Amino acid sequence: MTKVLIHSMIFAPDGVSTAYLYSDLASKLKELGHSITVLTTTPHFNVLETELQKQPMSRERGNWLYSSRYDGMQVWHISMQKKSGDNSARMRSIIKFHLRALQFGFLSREKFDIILSPSPPLTIGAVSCILAKRMDAKVIYNVQEIYPDFAIDQGMITNPVIIWMLRRLESFVYSKSTKVVTIGERFRKIIAPRLSEQSKLITIPNFVDTDIYRPMPRDNPFTLKHGLLDKFVIMYAGNIGLAQDWEALFYAAAALNELPLCFVIIGGGSRRNWLESELNRRKVENVMLLDYQPRELMAQINGSCDLSTILMNRKVTDDGFPSKIYTTLACGKPTVVCCDDGSELISIIKESGCGEWIKSADYEGYVMAIKSYYDDRRRIVEEGNRGRRFVMAHYSSEIIASDYDHLLKELASQ
Repeated sequence: MTKVLIHSMIFAPDGVSTAYLYSDLASKLKELGHSITVLTTTPHFNVLETELQKQPMSRERGNWLYSSRYDGMQVWHISMQKKSGDNSARMRSIIKFHLRALQFGFLSREKFDIILSPSPPLTIGAVSCILAKRMDAKVIYNVQEIYPDFAIDQGMITNPVIIWMLRRLESFVYSKSTKVVTIGERFRKIIAPRLSEQSKLITIPNFVDTDIYRPMPRDNPFTLKHGLLDKFVIMYAGNIGLAQDWEALFYAAAALNELPLCFVIIGGGSRRNWLESELNRRKVENVMLLDYQPRELMAQINGSCDLSTILMNRKVTDDGFPSKIYTTLACGKPTVVCCDDGSELISIIKESGCGEWIKSADYEGYVMAIKSYYDDRRRIVEEGNRGRRFVMAHYSSEIIASDYDHLLKELASQ
């Protein structure tokens, strides 16, 4: 039995996609016979009372360490300030989390065979490498977003000294990690030149729980509650931040204003308040903005729409990958994607035969893609069925958990 420490900034009961992804992975690995312990934060990204009730936390040490159980697994939570738009406060919270994680590691008597840590942030990989030295463990660093590239390309970091320091830190993480796992081939190609040992680098994509995310009829409680049954609905459910190109949404909403059509945006993030104010300022009437919804409703939510959409800021095409594409395909919904050449999203759309890709900033092309589905509803059903079959064949939780299972056993046997 392999003893694994999942060291992550996000985990249940936080109500956000990364938390669901790693919580599901932990459960699958436990089913496959591994012993799983989690070191994470207190819920801070999207705090849902329903999730807290299902997974109550108890104080263990001072005001900084809490304990809970998830699917029978031990979860340690280091206190984290709720996420806000204050970047300096966010940075202080992350630093405090890292220091407490090191304290936890050096006080703990428990030993682990492997530490699995997903980015972001980049710094969590460095802390995992230090903890691994203390615990005589191997490290799997899972690249969910490429840092520091994402922050640099977004203009969040411009100081050349800080950029140099982060590049050095990136080299440290790659060199000290036993394996570096990317979630797509595009990420792999970008990272490969930065590793001296290419044998460390492997690709294991993210996955989707095909039991939770499944096709549902349009006539469901969520549809009726929000009055969507008589509208053609384009849905975006996820983070509202810098990675999205909201100008495409504004353009399409104005261009299609005469049709019985509604864009539904669900989620939160650093630009949520900005988006709401922009919608009000521009007097956009065919966009509905809703808060985060419980995961249990996501099948209904996806069932309530005709199309899903992902609007990628061209600056993050190479640095991020929205795994929500898997959930919408699993629910049998075509996705209209705006992104630049080279994005992993393009290959998913083409391979699945479910959805359309429009180049970033081609707002007229985005409108025409939506209009083509509006005019031919049979296409939605046909492509949706292909998307569901594609996910079941390649990206189910069972398939991807099996890949991690093989990797863990390989490393434990060395």
